[in-house]
Formats: sequence, C-alpha cells, structure tokens
Amino acid sequence: MMHFEWPWMAALLPLPLVSYGLRRAAEPRGSALYLPFAAAVAAGEGGVTALRRHRRLIYCGLWLLLVAAGMRPQWLGDPVPVPTAGRRLLLAVDVSGSMAIQDMAGGSSRLQVVQQVAGRFIDERTGDRVGLVLFGTRPYLQAPLTTDLQAVHRFLDDAVVGVAGTETAIGDAIGLAIKRLRAESGSEDSLRQTVLILLTDGQNDAGVMSPLEAARMAARTGLRIYTIGVGAAAGEGLYGFSGGNTDLDEGTLQAIAQTTGGEYFRATDGAALEEIYQRIDELEPTAGRGQWLRPRSEWFAWPLALALLLSVPAATLGGRAWT
Repeated sequence: MMHFEWPWMAALLPLPLVSYGLRRAAEPRGSALYLPFAAAVAAGEGGVTALRRHRRLIYCGLWLLLVAAGMRPQWLGDPVPVPTAGRRLLLAVDVSGSMAIQDMAGGSSRLQVVQQVAGRFIDERTGDRVGLVLFGTRPYLQAPLTTDLQAVHRFLDDAVVGVAGTETAIGDAIGLAIKRLRAESGSEDSLRQTVLILLTDGQNDAGVMSPLEAARMAARTGLRIYTIGVGAAAGEGLYGFSGGNTDLDEGTLQAIAQTTGGEYFRATDGAALEEIYQRIDELEPTAGRGQWLRPRSEWFAWPLALALLLSVPAATLGGRAWT
C-alpha cells in the first residue's frame, strides 16, 4: 500500500504559479520598445513558442517530481509480528523424591503433570524471557533467562525426579534465583521487573537458608514470588483411598507469597494447576503480545532520480520557463 509520510508537502505545488503571478504583476505596463529586427523575430516566433512550451512542460514535470519526493512516498508491507522484550519469568520447580507420587492424575507423577501444564504455560509467553531452576536437596540453574522458549520447555521435559537430591531446599532455591537474577539484571530496578514462580509439594527440610529469610531478601530487592503447592489434598488419595499430600507446608508458602507481594495457589490435580497458570498469566500478562510492525520501503529516491534525469534537458534548453 502506498503511503506519504509528509503529505503536507503537496501544499508547495502551486508555488511556481504564485511566483509567476507576482512576477507578472510587477512588470511595467504601457511601455514600448523599438526593435529594428522585429520582422526576423516574428518570422521565427513559431519555433520559439514551441520551445517555450517544451520548457514549461519539462519544468512542470521537474517540480512535480521534486514535490513528490518531498512528500516522502513509502510502500507499506503486510503487518508482521515483532518479538519484544517483555517480562522476565523464572520458574523454580521441585524435583525432590516426593514428586514421583502419582496422586494428581492416573498413571502420571506429580512432576509429569507439572511438566505438561507448565510446558504449555512457557510456550504461551511469547516475547518474554523465561528461565528454569530445578531444586531438591540442592538448587541449580537449568536454563538462564532466555527468549528461546522451546529450549526452556525442553529442559523442563528433561527433568527427572531426584536429579537434585531427594529432599526439598525451598529457601536455597529462592536464594539461587535472587543471585542469578542479580547477575543477569545488573541493577535492582531491573530485578523489580522479574517474577519467580515457585512450585513444590513438600516443606523445607534441606539447605542453609530458611524460606522466610529468603522471602524477606526477595522483598527487599522487589522480586515478586508466586508459590504453588501441588499434590492431592489430605484424605483424597489415588482411587479414593486416604492419603494425599500431608507434607506440604502451606503456611510457609503463603508467607513467602505475602511477603513478596505475590499469591499462593493450591493445585490438587492437573485441571487445578492449569487454572493456576492461567491466573498467573492474567496477573502477569505477556508484554510482547499484540506487537506488530508494517515494513516500510522508502520510495522518495525514485522521483528524485527522475527529477535529476529531467534536469539534463532542462539545463540544455536553458532560458526562462515562464516568459
């Protein structure tokens, strides 16, 4: 689609006519000049008139091309999505021994349900930078913040129960997240734009830093933490037998979320976990969604080049155009 960036330049089109009118009004009237060779001039008047007409056409075309170039014509292409620097989300996922329990969906462990639901959540964060921390007895960074969502999803799918130990170090996981985010952010202000989503099915029974101490440290840096407790509720074990997750420390997870300005969620099955991630998606909308760009190709060089070519015969003919 053709588009003119500076359409107001078209107001310059009548400028030569205005200049011509003013010049004619300034000429003296009623004066006479005797030319001894008037007869010779009259004899060649037809050729001179044709020459003047050609000059005027050339100058008119030259002026139209210059004004067209000044209007800055552009060709607008079809809109295309543009990746933008959106939010930064760090997922901390518990891979301790208890994540192998199959109480959230028949035939699937807690970790497998998390991998399915959280994987879809990662795929939908277009334009955001997402990272992954796995923790058990010890936490470790599985994927730094990146816009390569497929890589983060793949790292999550590759996680196995017990890879970081069989216990649960919630405080150390938050501490590692703060350390890595500080190193990648470079400033406290940029760290305030980052969110940590911590998912666990147990209580803190390992590590050197307590969860509440880590939460206070996160609050001082402005890091917001959403906590998710997974596992069937007590008395709702698989196939209706008593059981469920009796190890989950919901009080600590609630305190972590409250201290950092986040929220705590409880997921007893895959459907509840899906709703939780949808809720987080609403609370932390993807900044990169809806960003589109129409490619622009500048075309002002074409009328400018034609004007340059047309100036050659204009200079060759010479003389005044409007006499």
